[in-house]
Order: sequence, then structure tokens, then C-alpha cells
Amino acid sequence: MSAPAPSMFSPAAAAMLQRLGLQKGRANLEEFADTLQALATTDRDIIAVTSDSRGSGKLAPFGKALPKQIVEVGIAEQNLVGITAGLAACGKKAFGVSPSCFLTARSLEQIKNDVCYSNVPAVLVGISSGVSYGALGSTHHSLHDLAVLRAIHNITILVPADNHETRAAIRYAATATRPVFVRFGKAAMYDVTPAGAVFEAGKACLVREGSDVAFVANGETVVHALLAAEHLAAAGVSARVLSLHTVKPLDTAAVLAAGRECRAVVTVEEHMIAGGVGEAVASTLLQAGLAPRFRMVGFPDEDTVTGAQADLFRHYGISMEGLSATALALLGQV
Repeated sequence: MSAPAPSMFSPAAAAMLQRLGLQKGRANLEEFADTLQALATTDRDIIAVTSDSRGSGKLAPFGKALPKQIVEVGIAEQNLVGITAGLAACGKKAFGVSPSCFLTARSLEQIKNDVCYSNVPAVLVGISSGVSYGALGSTHHSLHDLAVLRAIHNITILVPADNHETRAAIRYAATATRPVFVRFGKAAMYDVTPAGAVFEAGKACLVREGSDVAFVANGETVVHALLAAEHLAAAGVSARVLSLHTVKPLDTAAVLAAGRECRAVVTVEEHMIAGGVGEAVASTLLQAGLAPRFRMVGFPDEDTVTGAQADLFRHYGISMEGLSATALALLGQV
């Protein structure tokens, strides 16, 4: 019998989750599948396209309920993008769903030309992103997807942090008039969106106010940034947390406000630090003449260690303890 998967949270972090009353939801991928099916039930123009990813994309119930609104292309990601683009060009609301590591590497030319250059409102959904595939190693890790897509004109990039942001992101994507990429991992997510917060593509969500250090995070890293902020409060450090659910277009106003109002900025991403959110934030700050103390937390330019997502997060400092230590060092409080 295989060993149980390691917990994403240390005992101290798990206790903090409980104190904060954060509710554990489902994996964003499951929320995506149910939201898409609900929309497609009343809109026959919504079509899902999969590349032998119906199961991993949680779309088996969609296919059973709406068999005429799903297309299976097999393990042929380039074809998936081309077909999704073609359907979108014909007026359909097409969602191409495939593991992000393959979708954004094998099919990059098709994304660039068939979708973005052709300006069709196709929605590409990268599943099992980041290091969700864990011990399958670097071939299956997707630590490049945000970097390569940021370099392509005419695409909105969304990385939801919880089920609330996921539902809103898919509703937005279903009505978008330009290309959209949505990135999902596999882990069950905690509800970090403040009550009453409204999702708006291109506008970051202020999860927690603070003035000493700002954590700018997205996706599955946001809950760790929030735990670190609460942990730092015990040391007298006021930490802001932003869910940068839209990587492109970047919410420059929120980034610049963090740079002006906080002494330090820490970006947190489940992605290679080269070309990712950290570099986007750094460029925005420096071009505006702002130079707060700054660190990028993510995956460095090296052969990534192999292991479960939880182990990799801890190894690279994406944890309550790791992020707290980074912030304190940056502020000179160690």
C-alpha cells in the first residue's frame, strides 16, 4: 500500500487555518467542471474539447450529460488547440482542456497563431499546472506556462486562488471576446476571498490589508501567503496579501500601491521565477521609479527536485514558515 500524500501544511499552519476559520473547498478543477457544465446546460454553444483529458479534467459527467457538446481528440494537443480555435471562429464558446505542461509547450505555435494572432475567443484551460503532478518530475511540471504566454500578444491569463475566483473566472471566460487561458492545479483549495469581494478580470483581489510587507501571490500559493501574513502579525509585522488572479493584463495600480505603501514586496508563485509573476511585478515597480525591498519566491532556474507538491512547496519556501522567514529577513528583523 502506498504511503499517504504529505500534508500541504505543517501542524502550526494547520492550526492557523483553523483559527482563521478558513473553509476547505474542492479542487478548483472540480469547481471549473461543474461551473462549465451548468453554463453549457443552458447554452448549446458551449463546447469542451479534450485531449484524452476528460477524466483528469473532471469532465466525465459533462460528457455523459452533454455528449453532443464535447469533442475528444486523443493525445494530440496541437489538434486540440486548432479545433478549439476553429470552433471559436465559428461562433462557439469553445474550452480546450489539457494538462498545462503539454498544452503550453507542445501547442505553443498553435496558441500563438491559431488563437491569439487570429483573435478568436477560444478558452484554453491548463490543468494539473505547476508541480501538481509531483513525483512524475520535470517532464510533467508546468513551470513555464505563464512565462511563455505572457510573451504572446492578445491573451488574458487567469490563475484563480479558490473556488469563488474559479467560478467567476469561468463565467467571465464564457463571455469573453478575446483569447483566455485559465490555470488550475489539483489540490483542494481554501476559501481566501473576502466576503463581498467582486471578481474582475485585470483587478487583483485584496485578501488582507497591511503596510510593512506585501505578498503578491496567485493560485495555490495565496493561502500560504495569507497564513504567513497572520503568522507575521504575532511578530508585529503588518502584511498585505494580494491575489493576483489575473497575470495578464497585470493590475499595475494594485502593484504600484503595494510598492508605495509597503516597505517590502514578496512575490509568490508556483512557477519558475524567470518570466513569471515576480518579474512582471519587478518590472512594473522599477519602471515607475519604485524600489521597495523585494524578493521573488518560486522555482529557481535549476533542475527541480522530485517529490509531492507539498514537499516541493516546503523545499522552495512556499509555506507559512518559509514566507514568514523571507519577509522577516527582507525587513531586517531576524
